[in-house]
Amino acid sequence: MSGRARLTLCAAAATLMAASALLPLVEQISWILTAAVLLAVQCGVGAATRRVPLARPLTVLAQALVTLMLLTLVFAREQALVGLVPGPQAFQHFADLLRAGTDDVGRYAIPAPLSDGIRLMMVGGVLLIGLAVDTLAVTYRNAAPAGLPLLALYSVAAGLSDAGTDWLWFLVAGGGYLMLLLAEGRERLSQWGRVFGGAPRGPGAPGERSGPVAPVRTGRRIGVAALGVALAVPLLPLPAIDGGLLGDAGAGVGPGTGGGGTISAVNPLVSLRDSLNVNEDRTVLTLRTNSGDISDLYLRIVSLDDFDGTTWKPSKRGVVAVPDELPTPPGLSPQVRRAEITTRVSAADWYAQDWLPMPYPPSGVQVSGRWRYEPVGMTVVGDHRQTTRGKTYEVNSLQVRPTAKQLAAAPEARGSLREEYTEVPDTLPAVVSRTAREITDGSSNDYERAVKLQDWFAVTGGFEYDTEVEVGSGKDALARFLRDKQGFCVHFSFAMAAMARTLGVPARVAVGFAPGSPQSDGSVAVSLKDAHAWPELYFEGVGWTRFEPTPTRGRRPRTRCRRPRAVPSRTCRRLRGRRARRRRPSRRRARAAPRRTRGSRAATTRCRWTRRIRAAAARPGTGSPAGRSWGSWCWCCPCCRWCGG
Repeated sequence: MSGRARLTLCAAAATLMAASALLPLVEQISWILTAAVLLAVQCGVGAATRRVPLARPLTVLAQALVTLMLLTLVFAREQALVGLVPGPQAFQHFADLLRAGTDDVGRYAIPAPLSDGIRLMMVGGVLLIGLAVDTLAVTYRNAAPAGLPLLALYSVAAGLSDAGTDWLWFLVAGGGYLMLLLAEGRERLSQWGRVFGGAPRGPGAPGERSGPVAPVRTGRRIGVAALGVALAVPLLPLPAIDGGLLGDAGAGVGPGTGGGGTISAVNPLVSLRDSLNVNEDRTVLTLRTNSGDISDLYLRIVSLDDFDGTTWKPSKRGVVAVPDELPTPPGLSPQVRRAEITTRVSAADWYAQDWLPMPYPPSGVQVSGRWRYEPVGMTVVGDHRQTTRGKTYEVNSLQVRPTAKQLAAAPEARGSLREEYTEVPDTLPAVVSRTAREITDGSSNDYERAVKLQDWFAVTGGFEYDTEVEVGSGKDALARFLRDKQGFCVHFSFAMAAMARTLGVPARVAVGFAPGSPQSDGSVAVSLKDAHAWPELYFEGVGWTRFEPTPTRGRRPRTRCRRPRAVPSRTCRRLRGRRARRRRPSRRRARAAPRRTRGSRAATTRCRWTRRIRAAAARPGTGSPAGRSWGSWCWCCPCCRWCGG
């Protein structure tokens, strides 16, 4: 076998060995057999064109054309001419498959099912890397730079996989690269003539050679030693560096005694919009709870507290073993009213989520499997590919009921927490902070500012709820949203949290599910379209409090308020019943009386109890923030909601 042919085979083998790191990402491995066959054809075309010989660019072009025809034959045969030549329909089919594959990557957990889109992405990616390796190592005879595309292929696999056998795939990929380097070195040496192998070691004829030549043996030994050092060095007990960026570095989300490890900053928003736009809604979770009010039963997955000016993501924090009893949430004082509820959650067999959806704040979790607890965000995350697929678990949680007076009287947050959760980057557009100051002008405390921001987004700001709007990226994404005033929960939660931080109010974003729909058997069904994001603001003495700025989504956070003395509860009930029994006015009376529209003076003053409520709300000590409409603020008085005051 010639040196060029041996180098071609080694290039193909190195590509397949690096591609083997992708095997844990999908449930089936049939795709790598397809990739191996197509890669063999691709390398064969390269060997044939180099033997002609053709110019190097023409060789690469011929391989690229054949690769495209092979992909067309496998994935777009029906849309191509004669099953091989791609046309506009074939390219459109490729685009649809890639789009579907991208959605599947964001929707499914590892290992994902081998859909047509994911199969095209993996097979096409291997062929693309194989073409680059063959071009560098064989066509241009420079094997060292060919390690870069091999490293890129392995890095993608290692970044997506959280398996404990990453060292094995690194060993396989590294072995393939060293084999490629040795093949190139041997081919270069052969161009200088016969390689001197040294004197024979044993008895025999003087010209007889025994075993490999010395340079080849030495190169193999050096390669094996280098690969061994690369694998062994990371396992050595090297001195640790405390503080800085490496302060929380640990073993990762993996097995252990429960005393350490970290979680990586993943982005759980990747499929939220897709869940809201599904054509066929599917039940994700089924709940059974002893709570008397499920309208506040939000299921929180993870909190996003790292804001870089363009997006929000969870910080990299340490995880520990899940304790039997979770600690009291930070900032919650004994004076705030609370009630403990129990919720039993059953996840669908197809729903594989790394984070455990739970009501916030949880006080205890009973779940089987390998899970870890992140104390700062009070979240539970799967350990070593543990997901919620088919899981049934029980969560004890607190329903916190602060009064508006307690929220308004909350002191300033302690220094470290306030500094961390009010940090905004310098790249944040100035319109964000300027708009926040304009909306909250005249407010005397953080609670009033939060309520005004919430109402501006949800009621008075003229925003529209639209799930078809792109999430957007870049430093001007928030500015575009405030200008266009169209978006869905991601836009509203991101914007309100960012604006709250500019006002000095600690804020973060929570991702999870809005309250589901009650069923006839007493359970609650949570579907894909209940996927939601909302801001959480911190008040000392109360803790992290949920707000709801998204129009037509969820329910405003309720507070327990004191009923005004001017309106006894019996009078409120009598007034509501009187309004419900009121008959339609006669035609003569309708013609004589002017038409009353909502918002007019006649409509807003026809209820004498509304005027008394407003007068009572204006008195000091009633708990109503200044400038706040009583009807949209007080949730415990039925008269206020009934008359729209």
